[in-house]
Amino acid sequence: MAGFGEPGVAAVDAAGMTVGIVAARWHGELTDHMLDRAVAAAHACGARPVVARVAGSVELPVVAQAMARRFDVVVALGVVVRGATAHFDYVCKSVTEGLTRVALDEGKPVAHGVLTVDTIEQARDRAGLPGSAEDKGWSATVAALDAALAVRGLDAAAGHRLGFGR
Repeated sequence: MAGFGEPGVAAVDAAGMTVGIVAARWHGELTDHMLDRAVAAAHACGARPVVARVAGSVELPVVAQAMARRFDVVVALGVVVRGATAHFDYVCKSVTEGLTRVALDEGKPVAHGVLTVDTIEQARDRAGLPGSAEDKGWSATVAALDAALAVRGLDAAAGHRLGFGR
């Protein structure tokens, strides 16, 4: 975590939107809490959360894609802790590229709420637990909804500029 530069994570007005939230079960103590915070953020923004669980972070992109086809935004949550092998690098790359591809292919915001850390302590500090420096479940959800609102704003501006209503 950089520890600086994070934008505000206050709730946005996303009334009527649906948020697909997919969370890994691996490192359940952390991902369960991150999921709770993501659901709370969706409710605080006026959006309706729909939740799915998967075994680990590698499974997130395929469910995120299914959600992106059905919902306004997607939030993917997981925890990957560096170990002694290259597995960490492969998982992180695959998840990041997969989630990015889903967002671009489906034209929907997909928040990358997967903690990629060196230690479990670093993950705890980002998972939104009491005393944590960050709350990734909350901030990823608000960021995805904020991006969806930005896209809607572009659609509205283009429609007005061209004289078409939506």
